[in-house]
Amino acid sequence: MTEPTIDQKRAVILLSGGLDSATVVAMAQAQGYSCYTMSFDYGQRHRAELNAAARVAREMGVIEHKVIGLNLNGIGGSALTDSSIDVPEAPSEGIPITYVPARNTVFLSLALGWAEVLNARDIFIGVNAVDYSGYPDCRPEFVESFERMANLATKAGVEGQGFRILAPLQNLSKADIVKAGVGLGVDYSLTVSCYQADDDGRACGKCDSCRLRAEGFQAAGIADPTRYF
Repeated sequence: MTEPTIDQKRAVILLSGGLDSATVVAMAQAQGYSCYTMSFDYGQRHRAELNAAARVAREMGVIEHKVIGLNLNGIGGSALTDSSIDVPEAPSEGIPITYVPARNTVFLSLALGWAEVLNARDIFIGVNAVDYSGYPDCRPEFVESFERMANLATKAGVEGQGFRILAPLQNLSKADIVKAGVGLGVDYSLTVSCYQADDDGRACGKCDSCRLRAEGFQAAGIADPTRYF
């Protein structure tokens, strides 16, 4: 295998299998990046999102798709990793119980490690501050702070080959994201957004993520290919 060089335009992209991250892959490809996608088997409630991520990576022709095993259900604290906590089916105030403690910090840290190995300097994440459900690790301040940390804590950063954490969806509405993705040819039938999808990837239509997705497609005037159980 040829050792990658930093003058080649590589990017590591966090790919959950959902609408947002699939759109980010398309955006990065449109900018000429060779895309390396990373997903996490972290003890989430269902396998459907991992299956969706694999489909998206395959159909969109990324260079390599890597799945990292974690055990965030070992610490619990979230309806997405603890089956004894029900996924809420109504909007809530403040930070919802579907927040997974430190998830994006952990995910970005591992993406940073892979980027350094690949000699990639750009890391993409599909966080959004408009329809972000109240998660603190989706805010612009978090992304900016992580980028500063990345350049302090790595050999590449210390040697002046700085990293960028890119969040192209940060200030877009869900409708804007859908329109952008459709314009780039994203097949959203490949994606799964539901917090409690069944093994076939069918959505509940009741959780916060389902609601935001449905509202986004409706506002964009585009048919949502989501299948429901």
